[in-house]
Amino acid sequence: MKKLMLIVNPAAGRGGYKYNLPDALRTLDQGGYRTTLFFTSASGDATALVRTYGEDYDVVACIGGDGTLSEVIGGLMSLKAPPMLGYFPMGTANDVATTLGLPKNDSLAAAQRLVSGSPHPFDVGGFGNAYFAYIAAFGAFTEVSYSTPQDQKRALGHLAYVLQGAAALGKIETYHTVVEYDGGVIEDDLLYGSLSNSTSVAGIVRLNEKLVGLGDGMSELVLVKDPKTVTGFGEIVESVLSQRFDSDKLLILHTKKAKFHFEKPVPWTRDGEAGGWHKDVELCNYAAPIAFIF
Repeated sequence: MKKLMLIVNPAAGRGGYKYNLPDALRTLDQGGYRTTLFFTSASGDATALVRTYGEDYDVVACIGGDGTLSEVIGGLMSLKAPPMLGYFPMGTANDVATTLGLPKNDSLAAAQRLVSGSPHPFDVGGFGNAYFAYIAAFGAFTEVSYSTPQDQKRALGHLAYVLQGAAALGKIETYHTVVEYDGGVIEDDLLYGSLSNSTSVAGIVRLNEKLVGLGDGMSELVLVKDPKTVTGFGEIVESVLSQRFDSDKLLILHTKKAKFHFEKPVPWTRDGEAGGWHKDVELCNYAAPIAFIF
């Protein structure tokens, strides 16, 4: 039997892990996994647990949201020989689950998927001395992108929703930014910027699966320039909704690394959690250090 370390964030999904968990554990047992449960109680616990116990297991998985998964990956990256990774998505945004096509908020279905799945190479992002599972981002609407009700996101497409709302309110904040990436340098006033490894970019842009390789050693650099006019906003909205991404104000580039320089400290998010204020940020792609079962 394979040894499975299953880390549970009891706060995720309003405690939804309790629903059909016994059936999930039975499925794992019947599928050849001997499971040990670990519970988190505070931020950073998942990382600490993986660092302490992870190497004793064949697979480390977590029940929680993208933030919990990010912590687990941070722990795995500290190990010389990280075990394989599994994920039971239990939260609200679940961008990683969307990208991987994993069942959400259903422990039993996630257990069945883990048992039947196979390992795939998975890139990990570097954020200075920290790591991220799928995205590091900044921008006037970064925080909003994780707090907007899901029904509104589904109805309109979140970037369109944010930009239209911002245009109506007239509350626009831009950042004069110098961005260095593999293909060159861009200097402009940016509304938003991110480096990601996901087809669901912070709930803001839904990228075509053909554009994203989860284990190819390349990340997607998304930059939204200041549209300056209401007409410019409309062009970006149309580009996003149609998935043409042909607006000259919206850039999607592929790179292994990116450096951002701002005139003053700017707030960042890392996998949907606060990433601190930074004037200079260096991001990179660690090519497939982890095997993700899905």
